[in-house]
Amino acid sequence: MRVLWLLGEMGVPFECQVWPFDRTLRSADYMRRSPAGRVPSIEDGGLTLFESGAIVEYLCERYPESGLGRLTGDSERWQWLMWIHYAETVGQHLANLTQHHIFLREDWMRSPTFMRLEKLRLDKTLGALESTLDTRDWLLASGFSAADCCVGYCVYVASFFTDLHRFPNVKAYRGRMFDRTAFRASIPGPGDERLYRKEHYPVPDVSN
Repeated sequence: MRVLWLLGEMGVPFECQVWPFDRTLRSADYMRRSPAGRVPSIEDGGLTLFESGAIVEYLCERYPESGLGRLTGDSERWQWLMWIHYAETVGQHLANLTQHHIFLREDWMRSPTFMRLEKLRLDKTLGALESTLDTRDWLLASGFSAADCCVGYCVYVASFFTDLHRFPNVKAYRGRMFDRTAFRASIPGPGDERLYRKEHYPVPDVSN
């Protein structure tokens, strides 16, 4: 989704092929594109590239005129790179919560303790964003960039697992994301297959 959002912001033509979350991703055909059987991957001419962070960096160098990257020599380059990769820090907690809430379908498979700890860890990562967004609308002082596509996607998913009212700056940031046409185009539309089918996935209460 973050790559779709970025491509939309860049305004470059592309063709999107949707792959289901099933054994198709383990097929020899797909694993030639992404050897770990994960999405996304892109094909650009004779180049095949996987890992969304690397794809984001590649696209920003491929289309520097978009202004969404911060190339070598730019004073914000280090901040841009930091936030691009910070998305993976947030993403690991989102992946764990997604696995427990959605892919582990039986209650006996899930660990409420693990889910509670992962939510606390997720909230801690959002706290860093809350502080940064206290003085700016986007992650960089100069304005919107590809870093916002990476981290903003994480904020979008985080809203399914935690209450963003505790993070007013992050909540307002999420609102600004939805104001962007390219962001709205990247999220599932009516009738599209959805991974997150509930508005909120609370940690199970096992106090009783």
